[in-house]
Amino acid sequence: MEQVLSPRQQEIIGIARLQGRVNVDELAARLEVTQQTIRKDLNELCERRLMTRVHGGAIIASGVENVAYEARRLIAQAEKQAIGAATARLIPNNSSLFINIGTTTEEVARALQDHEGLLVITNNLNVANILYRHPKIEVIMTGGPVRRADGAVIGSAAVDFVRQFKVDYAVIGTSAIDEDGSLLDFDVREVRVSRAIIDNARKVVLVADHLKAERSAPVRIGHLREVDLFVTDTLSSPQLREVCEASQVEVVEVGSFGE
Repeated sequence: MEQVLSPRQQEIIGIARLQGRVNVDELAARLEVTQQTIRKDLNELCERRLMTRVHGGAIIASGVENVAYEARRLIAQAEKQAIGAATARLIPNNSSLFINIGTTTEEVARALQDHEGLLVITNNLNVANILYRHPKIEVIMTGGPVRRADGAVIGSAAVDFVRQFKVDYAVIGTSAIDEDGSLLDFDVREVRVSRAIIDNARKVVLVADHLKAERSAPVRIGHLREVDLFVTDTLSSPQLREVCEASQVEVVEVGSFGE
């Protein structure tokens, strides 16, 4: 059975994302637990590839390689579920949509299960597995190689497949959002599919929790100006809010969740 992160571990990740690294002694004092408890937490977080141990503490996982997919499911779970539910409410029945790879887009798929008359085209095996059983939702998978790490279908065949369609909505996730509004990811093959998805949808819906604004990734998908709706838990960055306002991106905030 999948084990979720404890509130303390979530807090440790949050501190590390803000500070770049955490120190065992400082965490023990701040969180009012023993150093042994902190070391155990850090070891577990490192085993899940959320963090990397350094002398005296740990740093957040590298910005050139994504956190393991199963581990990403554990980060900001409540926020992702709320984002998924809010996004599903924006998608009408009898519409067509792309859904790309990501743990947040999977939550959108879960929230769409009561919809009717949907045509869902996806390069995400997990999304297909969530929706294919529903008789009033038609699911089409892109072709191409399947990435073992997360069930993403990537590569030129997937890009060519996506380009055959013009759909009502694209629901996209991203690994990181830069302060200038750039949408970023880690795998150029995945990015090419996401780029085709953006180009072939009438309306683009970005789904991303606030931690994506605190991360970095090396490959550019596009820019917030190409997004029509941005559904997030909270938009805490004044720079990103300015970008959204200047680009006429509608922001839907579902609220933040305490630890």
